[in-house]
Amino acid sequence: MNILYAIYQYFCEPLPFLVITTVFKSLGLLGIVLVLVSYTVYAERRVSSLMQDRLGPNRTGFPLSVAGSWLGLKWKDWSPFLGGLGQPIADAVKLLLKEDFTPAYVKKFYYWIAPALGIAAAIIALAVIPFGSSIAGVDMVIAKLDIGPLFIFAISSLGVYGIVLAGWSANSKYPFLGAIRSTSQLISYELALGLSVVPLFLIIGKLNLVEIVQ
Repeated sequence: MNILYAIYQYFCEPLPFLVITTVFKSLGLLGIVLVLVSYTVYAERRVSSLMQDRLGPNRTGFPLSVAGSWLGLKWKDWSPFLGGLGQPIADAVKLLLKEDFTPAYVKKFYYWIAPALGIAAAIIALAVIPFGSSIAGVDMVIAKLDIGPLFIFAISSLGVYGIVLAGWSANSKYPFLGAIRSTSQLISYELALGLSVVPLFLIIGKLNLVEIVQ
């Protein structure tokens, strides 16, 4: 008990408490975002299949035969609505088990670092976005910065380096030219994106996203 109490007292200190709450908030937010992304893709696939007059993902459903039997329903009655709900899980398992293939002619270091840099920029930008008010006195934001929107613009703009490195890693001039074209488009859009939020800053007079939301 003394050891447990000592551990409890240690994590009640400001710095360990900040570290442990930040880790839990980061893992929770990342898990929620990844699940939402997976099922957003599933929803897009189902809507596309309806628009194109085909079935879409409808096989990897959840076994709801027991719940259906309570309501007097059979699986065929549930399948149009619940069929395919397990498809994102099946896709995730498939991606984890796929072979990591690296072509022989690419620049291997840039080939591996490019997608990681692209996804890291998108995930790190979530750190300053508030996803709630507070729970037990803990703010539901990973990093409560006074320059939140500027942080988002700065981090998200680093994603263009991932695109450039992806084109460069192909070791061919055509993918590299395509990457440069995509990068120039993204950079040109950043100007309009930045100007679109300037009126909000002028009206509120703050750059803290938590205070802006409140």
